[in-house]
Amino acid sequence: MPDAVRYDIEHVSHYVYSPPVRHSVMSLCMKPRDDSGQRLLSFDVRTRPSSSLNAETDGFGNTKHVLNIHREHTTLEIIAHSTVETTHSPPLPDSLSSDAWDEVRSWTGTFPHWEFTRPSVFAQPTRALAAFVDRHGVAPSDDPLQSLVGLRDTIHQSFEYVPGSTTAVSPIDHILETGEGVCQDYAHVMIAIARSWRVPTRYVSGYVSSRKAGMGAPQSATHAWAECYLPELGWTEFDPTNPKLPNERRVRVAVGRDYDDVSPTRGVFVGNSDSVLEVSVRMRPVEPALS
Repeated sequence: MPDAVRYDIEHVSHYVYSPPVRHSVMSLCMKPRDDSGQRLLSFDVRTRPSSSLNAETDGFGNTKHVLNIHREHTTLEIIAHSTVETTHSPPLPDSLSSDAWDEVRSWTGTFPHWEFTRPSVFAQPTRALAAFVDRHGVAPSDDPLQSLVGLRDTIHQSFEYVPGSTTAVSPIDHILETGEGVCQDYAHVMIAIARSWRVPTRYVSGYVSSRKAGMGAPQSATHAWAECYLPELGWTEFDPTNPKLPNERRVRVAVGRDYDDVSPTRGVFVGNSDSVLEVSVRMRPVEPALS
């Protein structure tokens, strides 16, 4: 298995407004992180029509760009291009030390983990979630790592991945009641349950590729998964949508409490208009240049 994989990523968001809008202000969360087993080699974002773009860092360490357009427009295209290198992580241990749960529970209410141990907009306890837990016998075992691996696998086996079955703002009850959802729904269910066990858990947005360099056209998409903070390991990823996918096939863009913190585009415009959004992602594995 290669030590590193390099990706060329193009993420395009195309808005159409009818009738035209007069002013747009948006927050963009599209710049991959430069941490945790990946290296950001380059990043560029531009728009059509042109706009002012100002970078800022949010409370979770994500880079966001504030977009302003002060003239009438019928379309808005946002093109983000990144080059990212990811590395393969060593396999997880079979278990943690015997006092791992004691350490996890000692973090409850501490400042560094407070945001990730409380319910959030899309990851909160509901009757449907309680019914799912009871129906599948979901409960922590003697080891936190084994418990989370079991939870990840239970979620993966319990739901059917159906593109378009939910929206970006669907509550977790939708997937729990219909059995159908997409990656962000899988992640929100895992986050809500793991937090109920007092495990600090955060939402990760990013990209996923199912192909290696030299294997033809890649199958790529935006993606979401969970990360849990564990003794001895720190932040550890759990992907209930693709549990067997090697971690170097994922590129992390942002982390937060749930999708509400890391939406790729969010904003307002001036005008009595309808808007239609189309998104395309191209994530191409490339061979590193020879030095």
